[in-house]
Amino acid sequence: MQGDAENLPFASSTFDAVINVEASHCYPNFPKFLAEVARVLRSGGNFLYADFRFTDRQAEWEKAIAAAPLKLLRTRNINAEVQRGMNYNSARSQDLVVRHLPRFMHSLGADFAGIKGSRVHNALNNGELSYRSYCFEKIVQPTAP
Repeated sequence: MQGDAENLPFASSTFDAVINVEASHCYPNFPKFLAEVARVLRSGGNFLYADFRFTDRQAEWEKAIAAAPLKLLRTRNINAEVQRGMNYNSARSQDLVVRHLPRFMHSLGADFAGIKGSRVHNALNNGELSYRSYCFEKIVQPTAP
């Protein structure tokens, strides 16, 4: 189903889990997305999330996460694991970019795939980019008597 992450097309309290990987950095209103996730989760449900931010956006990201209507259970910096994956897949990704993208898009494709020497690969390597995973829980709402 196609939808808008900031206006999820689902009823409230529908899901036991929501998973979001490598997408929220593109959302215009990240706090609204977090509110939508909380809305569609059932009480006790989990939000499993991984994404990245460049240094200049990290404080804003952390503020939104701290204000989210969800309980943060754990978080972890996964820079090393992502870097290892980028390094392992770099040659294959480079080949795919060259074979399937027009030349004017090669740089963008290299960034998207994290190919060695790309802006994203270098930023992760030198600490300008933070990649993290999170596990949240929707706080159980007491039922009215």
